[in-house]
Amino acid sequence: MNYYLGIDCGGTFIKAALFDQQGKMSACMRKSVEVISEKAGYAERDMPQLWLVCAEVIRQTIRESKVTPKQIKGVGISAQGKGAFLLDKQKKPLGRAILSSDQRSLNIVRQWQQEGIPEKLYPITRQTLWTGHPVSILRWIKENEPERYAKIGSILMSHDYLRFCLTGELHCEETNISESNLYNMESGKYENELAEILGLSGILEKMPPIIAPDQVAGYVTSEAAKLSGLMEGTPVVGGLFDVISTALCAGLDDEKKLNVVLGTWSVVSGVTDHIDQNQTIPFVYGRYAEKGKFLVHEASPTSAGNLEWFIKQWNLDYHQINKGIEQLPAASSSVLFVPFLYGSNAGLGMQAGFYGIQSHHTQMHLMQAVYEGVLFSTMYHLKRMLQRFPDVNVIRVTGGPTKSNVWLQMLADLTGMMLEIPATEETGCLGAALMAMQSTEETPIKLADNMQKIYPNTDNYRSYQEKYANYVRLVEAFKTLS
Repeated sequence: MNYYLGIDCGGTFIKAALFDQQGKMSACMRKSVEVISEKAGYAERDMPQLWLVCAEVIRQTIRESKVTPKQIKGVGISAQGKGAFLLDKQKKPLGRAILSSDQRSLNIVRQWQQEGIPEKLYPITRQTLWTGHPVSILRWIKENEPERYAKIGSILMSHDYLRFCLTGELHCEETNISESNLYNMESGKYENELAEILGLSGILEKMPPIIAPDQVAGYVTSEAAKLSGLMEGTPVVGGLFDVISTALCAGLDDEKKLNVVLGTWSVVSGVTDHIDQNQTIPFVYGRYAEKGKFLVHEASPTSAGNLEWFIKQWNLDYHQINKGIEQLPAASSSVLFVPFLYGSNAGLGMQAGFYGIQSHHTQMHLMQAVYEGVLFSTMYHLKRMLQRFPDVNVIRVTGGPTKSNVWLQMLADLTGMMLEIPATEETGCLGAALMAMQSTEETPIKLADNMQKIYPNTDNYRSYQEKYANYVRLVEAFKTLS
């Protein structure tokens, strides 16, 4: 039996899972990875530590699975997008990685907006422009840390860096780099004009070659083999942007389905075979895992990461929160929570907050408002995506909160739509492993189609819509403070 290793490097955890040729998971291990935030708006990661944690998780997964390293025929990595993982000219980490949730470039992005730069970029890149893009981070480094900027040898994203640690080879994977604002969505190549517009002349010299998701990028080195437990010479493929990986495992194959991801980020995505030139909303496009297709998505860091923050601060138990919220009437509390702890989808610089708390409210009312606020923020993206995909009749939901029937029922009641929950839990790992399988020309596996279905409660729909309208008004009021 052959096996394939999928690695998923997210905002909170790094995971590794082994799958056989039918996609059955043999083992999955995970470990949290610290996000360093020593200044307001900073979100960084120690690059050597990330690699050591990754190697340890791989080693633990192999040991847990009882699979021999020789049986592992390929490795793929799925990871969060954007951000900047920089190497110097000797291919050593150049300071800490700056993650997509970092906001230090806020003033630069505001200035670009005033100058109309996003409007110049969008027809070429099909990207919006915000603080987490590599170009925003690079421009900040150029202006604030010129010595570091001059030492840049290579610009990578997180899975590019981990792939380099495994193989010693430098590439930028296409589904991820296509959303960098340095990539021409039509030609599929880097574009000098973009670098010039952004004041980053010459930066494309630091961009490694683009590689396809299922293309072999290199082979596990002897050093990486010793650390990870993998066999030296094991092929490592390009991998995937984690949003693509999730959409692939959710079975998005036409314009009648959308995928809602509830994780560190709130993401609503759909798959198409064309760029719609007639839309007035600047939808974000990216290259998909299948040739000739694009992923269209709306996203913001306004999702379950907000809940994780409260759990950590108050030492709460996730299961007890679910039980407590389940006992409360749906959408009946006046408490509202704006989930902008890590960024906003309503305006640059907006911050999180509660409103409507009264003396009779309990901790569970606040937790209920956190759940609702995350879904209200997701609803903003969903409403916009339904303009691009008007024929959608089902929403497929993935991410950690799918383990909570309370949260899922809340989403169904809010949207009034049926939800489908794919049976696959570790979609990031499986999507990456699928790319490794594809590279070896294994017979493509069929993902399970026996999905859990959640139907909306029509009695609650009106209550959620009324509270959502109050949330929208509150966000508008908050804009006057930002």
